[in-house]
Amino acid sequence: MRDAGTSQPRPSVKEGDLLWEPKPELLAGANVTRFMRWLAEEEGLRFDDYPALWRWSTDDLEGFWGAVWDFFGIRSETGYGRVLADDRMPGAKWFPGATVNYAENALSQPDERPAVISRSELRPLEVLTFGQLRDRVAAVAAGLRRLGVGPGDRVAAYMPNIPEALVAFLATSSIGAVWSVCSPEFGTRTVVDRFRQIEPRVLIAVDGYVYGGRRFDRVGAVSEIRDSLPSLERTVVVPYMEAAPSAGDGEATLLWDDLTVEGQPLVFEQVAFDHPLWVLYSSGTTGLPKPIVQGHGGILLEHVKVLSLHMDLGPDDRFFWFTTTGWMMWNLLIGGLLVGSTVALFDGDPAYPDMGTLWKYAREAGVTYFGASAPYIQACMNAGVRPADTYGLEKLKGIGSTGAPLSPEGFRWVYDEVSGAALLGSFSGGTDLCTGFIGPCPLLPVRAGELQCACLGASVEAYDESGGAVVGEVGELVLTRPMPSMPLFLWNDPEGARYRESYFDMFPGVWRHGDWIKVTDRGSCVIYGRSDSTLNRGGVRMGTSEFYRVVDEMDEVNDSLVVDTGVAGREGRLLLFLVLRDGVTLDEALKTRVVRRLREQLSPRHAPDEILAVPEVPRTLNGKKVEVPVRRILAGDPVADTISPDAMSNPASLDAFVELAERQPDR
Repeated sequence: MRDAGTSQPRPSVKEGDLLWEPKPELLAGANVTRFMRWLAEEEGLRFDDYPALWRWSTDDLEGFWGAVWDFFGIRSETGYGRVLADDRMPGAKWFPGATVNYAENALSQPDERPAVISRSELRPLEVLTFGQLRDRVAAVAAGLRRLGVGPGDRVAAYMPNIPEALVAFLATSSIGAVWSVCSPEFGTRTVVDRFRQIEPRVLIAVDGYVYGGRRFDRVGAVSEIRDSLPSLERTVVVPYMEAAPSAGDGEATLLWDDLTVEGQPLVFEQVAFDHPLWVLYSSGTTGLPKPIVQGHGGILLEHVKVLSLHMDLGPDDRFFWFTTTGWMMWNLLIGGLLVGSTVALFDGDPAYPDMGTLWKYAREAGVTYFGASAPYIQACMNAGVRPADTYGLEKLKGIGSTGAPLSPEGFRWVYDEVSGAALLGSFSGGTDLCTGFIGPCPLLPVRAGELQCACLGASVEAYDESGGAVVGEVGELVLTRPMPSMPLFLWNDPEGARYRESYFDMFPGVWRHGDWIKVTDRGSCVIYGRSDSTLNRGGVRMGTSEFYRVVDEMDEVNDSLVVDTGVAGREGRLLLFLVLRDGVTLDEALKTRVVRRLREQLSPRHAPDEILAVPEVPRTLNGKKVEVPVRRILAGDPVADTISPDAMSNPASLDAFVELAERQPDR
């Protein structure tokens, strides 16, 4: 395959090719190396390499997570006694009796240090120090208290990735209230479906936003949301698009400046380790989204671990991840404050005015760790973007990818066109734990298409259908032991039935995550996509990511979607949908080339039964291909029962699949 806009062929690459190895100075200075030295000096525990450290971290959960607390100096009025009082899943009891506050630990750096860098399509580059951030948090926390908000109350937000969202979250957590946020591109139904479940007392919302140069007024949407939430007592409007928007609705609605109470001390409510911090939501592709509740202590410990020991972040770093507030990566991004890093926020279209926008911002903000979704990295590769040549980016030491499997070609592109020296950290995890539990390690090599390792404290295995662990084979991704950031519970699930059904039905007592994974004999991992969208042909399983890699390499193809219409006990049809490049026609000659390529590079069993052209591939707001809902639509399910259009970036793309389903009454 050739680079878009060039005549030079890309270097060939295959899964497992060695692309990067850590230099001696990184091995000596990495945070995880410092942690290992500390364990030797303070605990008498010596480990020769990362695999030995990982085995201890999953065998001795109490020893490991207690060491994380001590090594990072977690701020707490009580300290801790027992680490893990009950290790059952679900139902693990972490740090009983200990009290913490997330915001206190996030705001512990000296006043003069930079805390936040931000830019958007509406605002120029802005820097806030930790002192300025604390003052703003204190003013909003005092305002929320004046409205009667206290520990356990819910504060909902309809906000983009701007400093006010971070300030509102930290203020909410500082008083022990529970935070929940939706991005403003979410439609009203999507927002109400989420917030109505948790009954917030206060809603904080922007008046609008700008994306791709277009203005989107959200005042009407905010009114609809407010009127649909009977529990709401107050709505706070943040002037973002307009300098002085109409607040409306009398005393029940006020402007952001009217909420703040300046000159108040910042007080941190000490709450139990398992006190709810926030409510996140599953993607909402089927039924109402799951309201996932995670706790102050569990998130605090998990995020300092993964950000410091795996991503190697610290006070000298500027940490950026392109995300909206509606994706769990926003929660991880703002967690950079916990390890003293400066967090870089961006609100806007990453492709406006061109695909270099985020790379330009990285240079302007002095970013040392640049994160984005795998589809974004693939899009830059396909567009022929060359960030290193255009923007320099010499400060980059880490590059992150998540949201979907990154192809081996994507790995190669990062090292050829972004940075040959940076650690490429491909992550797999999810909203359910608000972290990656397979990811990078600065002590290990990077191989194309592979995630370097299971993360510390994460007992990752691949299970076959009978629940046996396998190595070198594709299986179900499971966690065999608990992690502190696992959901405390799902909101409105008092008996835990929905929680157990979501994660523990297939393998009782073992967390089944819903991805296909292969664990190599080196301890690295390969993710093959969701296990509920995997292609199973004649008993041969194939992850959709493998399929896309073969098809999307073709010069005629812009994008693709593959769907297996089979159900349990019955093999269905394998349908391939192609988005073709301008001027290309899906004729028999092209279909033949596609089939031949798949037969040769995947397997003869995975040749599609039918190939069809579509205008667009349906995607979620986070850029993920909508595979399972399309399969259900083709089976005859109504669109409303499969996915909310407001959860998609291009809901009209579903029309082609609805029309196809209507033309196939036998399905």
